[in-house]
Amino acid sequence: MTHYEKQSSKELRAGMDMPAGIVQGIAAIVSEARKQTVVQVNSTLNMMYWRVGKYLIDELHYETYGQYGKSILQSIATQLTEMFGRGFTRTALVRMMNVAQVFTYDEMCATLSHTLTWSHLIELATIDNQVKRLFYQKMCIEQRWSTRQLNRQQDAMLYERTLIAAKPEDEQVALLDSLEPGELTPEMVLKSSYVVDFLGLHGYYSEKDLENAILQQLENFILELGQGFAFLERQKRISVDAVDYYIDMLFYHRGLNRLVAIDLKLGKFKPEYKGQMELYLKYLDRYERKPHEESPIGLLLCSEGNTEQVELMMLGEDNIRVAQYLTELPDKQWFIDKLNRSILIAQENQANKTK
Repeated sequence: MTHYEKQSSKELRAGMDMPAGIVQGIAAIVSEARKQTVVQVNSTLNMMYWRVGKYLIDELHYETYGQYGKSILQSIATQLTEMFGRGFTRTALVRMMNVAQVFTYDEMCATLSHTLTWSHLIELATIDNQVKRLFYQKMCIEQRWSTRQLNRQQDAMLYERTLIAAKPEDEQVALLDSLEPGELTPEMVLKSSYVVDFLGLHGYYSEKDLENAILQQLENFILELGQGFAFLERQKRISVDAVDYYIDMLFYHRGLNRLVAIDLKLGKFKPEYKGQMELYLKYLDRYERKPHEESPIGLLLCSEGNTEQVELMMLGEDNIRVAQYLTELPDKQWFIDKLNRSILIAQENQANKTK
């Protein structure tokens, strides 16, 4: 084959590949436009429902109407359904009013209408506690939870088990409001207690038994840790002054952009655990941390809780957190009581600081 023939053959093949490349380019444009359309439609619908709810509240003063107000609302729902079809039942109108009562116009316009679905807003509006609602609102946006995930996390009492919940409410609000889009903090991600009833541990067991059980149930353990965790190593060896130390488990959290060292302990937290974890974190920070990563954090998982001692040592300020793991699932009141104790201790410590 001559040089001219070879060149023509290459041009022919290139010409045959060109339509496929053009199609892919157009497909990318169409896909992006469709995504933007979905977001825009979702935002428009959210604002429409919110405006309907706000209008009903302003016009009907629904809370003062009682049974008479309910009958008026039913009449309105019937007429709207005849005009617009599904989506305007009495129940739907009540939900619109609930959302309009909870979220302001500025909140809807700023983020909520174009980041969450109407189903999210309905569910969030049922949460009475403002700080708790703000927490779940942030997590839905940052973690991209479905409404099913939101319900599951509420049933698992995620908020009550997070470290942020033990802070005074004004501190929680200030922290949550200060977050940039996509930003998470260790207080939002890490919990004060972890339920590992899936490990099947009962009676006496060693730390080695606990670690082996976690590795056998690693997927369930990561689910309990929370979204964004990736397992890296077990018994991570570090050498300091020719002495070998071992970190029980090393994880990485994508949202926090940090290495997370986990040490498993039987019994209550002891002060010497802090010094040991500090050594681990300094080693990881110097030798394992990547340039784009934040400083590593440590999580000490103990089988028994001693909140007051942990609070007194102010471990949160040292990138070290302490949590209790539970091999059996307690009732929900246990988590509430534990949270209330933590809040009380934190308030007392805060009061002592200001004296």
